[in-house]
Amino acid sequence: MRKLLFNYINTFGGLSKEVWWLALITLINRAGTMVVPFLSLYLTKSLGFTLSDVGWIMAFFGLGSVVGSWVGGKLTDKIGYYKVMVLSLLASGMFFIILQYITTFVGFCMGVFVLMVLADMFRPAMFVAISAYSKPENRTRSITLIRLAINLGFSAGPALGGLIILALSYGGLFWADGITCCIAGILLLNILNPRKAKTIDQQKVANPTPAYADRAYLILLVGMALFGLAFFQLLSTLPLFYRDIHQLTEAEIGLLLGLNGFLIFIFEMPLIKWLESSKNSMSKLVLIGVLLTAMSFIAINLMGWIGMLVIGMILMTVGEMIVFPFSNSLALNRSIKGNQGQYMAYYSISFSVAHIFGHSIGMNLVDKLGFNATWYIITLIALLSAVCMLLVMGILKNEKPLVTESH
Repeated sequence: MRKLLFNYINTFGGLSKEVWWLALITLINRAGTMVVPFLSLYLTKSLGFTLSDVGWIMAFFGLGSVVGSWVGGKLTDKIGYYKVMVLSLLASGMFFIILQYITTFVGFCMGVFVLMVLADMFRPAMFVAISAYSKPENRTRSITLIRLAINLGFSAGPALGGLIILALSYGGLFWADGITCCIAGILLLNILNPRKAKTIDQQKVANPTPAYADRAYLILLVGMALFGLAFFQLLSTLPLFYRDIHQLTEAEIGLLLGLNGFLIFIFEMPLIKWLESSKNSMSKLVLIGVLLTAMSFIAINLMGWIGMLVIGMILMTVGEMIVFPFSNSLALNRSIKGNQGQYMAYYSISFSVAHIFGHSIGMNLVDKLGFNATWYIITLIALLSAVCMLLVMGILKNEKPLVTESH
């Protein structure tokens, strides 16, 4: 048991001190976004908006995320990742507090749009920061550590949010979100200031390649958007499937969804460490992860046995654990030949677009065709993502070794 624990701890070895600080800042920031899970309840219960109104507000939420990622990428290339991260954390923190005082429909649409522009400027800048603070061989595990921090933050946030609502009402949520964002920003100012922090792999290319001129990268983005369309069913149509077809209770659904976070927390870092030591390229590993996710939808569709829901969740989670870190690392590796902020902005946008359309597509398919046909269509979408990864692998094989695919 002691050896097992030592081996687990060892998978975190070799990461820079700055990456650990960045993970802590990300944890504080994500734990602070506790308004998000309760937003639809707040809008209907406290502000009296209709479900249609909530739908439009969430559309502006997604649109703000796309614009924020794009703006964050542009600013990162202009003024550097550090200033963008500080600006994003402090400005979004203050705007969280302001948002509670906006009570009209149009005002809230605009408010949530501005908030998400400010908040999601952080994402491309953070990816570039990971590149700057990580040795190339540790980059994928650094991304995995940040993912663990995000997952822990999202797990803790709703629990804390529920307690805050009980004690202070919904207004307390906005204050808590704003204050935690500002704390993360102040921590960033004091700990990761470029004059104090050590950068490992920061470079400026004289004649950068625009991300939109990188054919392999564009195909990767299409593949990740398609993967996101399939994977994000986990947050919308899958819980309905568990309830309506398998008659699971809310508690049972919560346990099944919680299995995803538990497996990620325990196994993702050892899995990434093990896969990094394999001879497979990152694009091939992403392909394997996509195929595992496709298999998860086939598994829950072919058999009515309730145990297949657990098997399907395990397949999807392993697929997620492989796809997200290695696709992210592949994107970072491509970005060294161009404007890093622009590259990472486009990577973030591919998943934002999947978020905007994925839930709506899934819900409409279920409504018109039922769950069985929906899962076959979602499987097909995941397989199209796999085709994109095959194309990326073909391009990279024939490419001059300017940009490596090494871990």
